[in-house]
Amino acid sequence: MTALADRIAALKAALDTRVLVLDGAMGTVIQRYKLDEAGFRGKRFAAHPRDLKGNNDLLILSRPEIIGEIHRAYLEAGADIIETNTFSSTTIAQADYGCEALAYELNLEGAKIARAAADELTAKNPAKPRWVAGALGPTNRTASISPDVNDPGYRNVNFDQLVVAFSEQAEGLIDGGSDILLVETIIDTLNAKAALFAIDEVFEKKGVALPIMISGTITDQSGRILSGQTPEAFWHSIRHAKPLTIGLNCALGASQLRPYVAEISRAADTYVHAYPNAGLPNEFGEYDEMPETTAGHISAWAKDGLVNIVGGCCGTTPEHIAAVAKSVAGLKPRKLPKLPVAMKLSGLEPFKLAS
Repeated sequence: MTALADRIAALKAALDTRVLVLDGAMGTVIQRYKLDEAGFRGKRFAAHPRDLKGNNDLLILSRPEIIGEIHRAYLEAGADIIETNTFSSTTIAQADYGCEALAYELNLEGAKIARAAADELTAKNPAKPRWVAGALGPTNRTASISPDVNDPGYRNVNFDQLVVAFSEQAEGLIDGGSDILLVETIIDTLNAKAALFAIDEVFEKKGVALPIMISGTITDQSGRILSGQTPEAFWHSIRHAKPLTIGLNCALGASQLRPYVAEISRAADTYVHAYPNAGLPNEFGEYDEMPETTAGHISAWAKDGLVNIVGGCCGTTPEHIAAVAKSVAGLKPRKLPKLPVAMKLSGLEPFKLAS
């Protein structure tokens, strides 16, 4: 077997024996470095004609040592899986900074940095292997929602354009050494479908197949993603991709997210993950929830058999992940349910027709 095949086999074995821990927020920890415009540019992009401050993904190329440090901090905190710093590494999202041409390189190098950190920590303790999830974010455009309230039929991106962008991203993440592809923070199911279609084409082209994690985002306490689906309807829409895990992340804290995690857990016949924010933001847009509070909520999910992988999103730090890892240590993972055979369809709501 190849090294990749060995790592994937070890991942699947681990999922049946313990609750795995995903890392926390990248942007939250990047803010601790207090980088100015020059800090984001580094030497390579000193003469770039557009402002680059805030382009966290670019730090893969301009300040790779920072990204490596953050990966190692999460691994040392107890994360089993780390996400590449590639949330916005598509031509579509990088267009805001005039960095479209860097998309493949960002994903390639982002995966390499994470791979090196994961391998370093695995070598220190082979009994606790670490894995790399190549992160594909939602882009800053939606294929099924108009950005113009006065023109509901208008779209600023289409399915084919998304497929091209996600294909380039997936290739870079695979070439850089990812073990998993994570389609995350999904607010528009059509964008996710484009990503999954692109991934499938890239797998066929390259003759490889990595496990896929699919993570939706419930945007508020209406219990729906932005394009309108409930968690179960969302699952019905993407279950054809046969993901390793289905789950939720971002927008809500753990206490608010619990009922939607429970809904996914009841509906899905695959592994379930969840990585919430550190509570809800305060009036300054900052997150105040302490690590022990986040960990307490997540531990309760695990004790109630809802999850297989847990971690943190916005506002979480290595301190949060250390608390989460401690809180789920020794707890049994969710068992995959045996669900009755049924035709499962969805619009905004789920529909099931038993055989």
